[in-house]
Amino acid sequence: MALESFMVPLGTPAPDFVLPDLDGRRRSLSEFTNPALLVAFVCNHCPYVKHIETGFGEFASKQSGVDIVAVCSNDAKAYPDDAPTGLARQAERAAWRFPYLVDESQDVARAYRAACTPDFFLYGPDRTLAYRGAFDRSTPGNGVPVTGDLLTAAVESVRRGQPVPEPHQPAMGCGIKWRDG
Repeated sequence: MALESFMVPLGTPAPDFVLPDLDGRRRSLSEFTNPALLVAFVCNHCPYVKHIETGFGEFASKQSGVDIVAVCSNDAKAYPDDAPTGLARQAERAAWRFPYLVDESQDVARAYRAACTPDFFLYGPDRTLAYRGAFDRSTPGNGVPVTGDLLTAAVESVRRGQPVPEPHQPAMGCGIKWRDG
């Protein structure tokens, strides 16, 4: 069943994190110093993420002045495709050249109030939330091309130091796969 993002209030500070990337290197919020930061909650098994993953890789390759970080918070025991080896295959397949972090405790997803995959959170230079929502209007089977236009426009607004015009379209995708308890 598809879920929509929670639409966290704009201006919310980016929660701190320290998570391992796919090579085991610990990565923290403080090391990302570009004027904009995009935190994308994604996974390998979700058809909504698979639908945009190549377009997201192309989008990321065109960005300058933006740090991009992908986070997988799904329960990898219940969803083995979302274990680090599956995430590494996805990053290679989709030409993702940004850090892909593993949130095994799921604490980071809770702190960001991530609801689904994909779920995008864009922060400005002060690391307060400037945009939360969809990559574009495309979803599996709706016939709308994957363009990344909503996220691209949001990044451009942040680059210009302007607020991202509302309303923001909520992200839609598979719910985060929470561990029992």
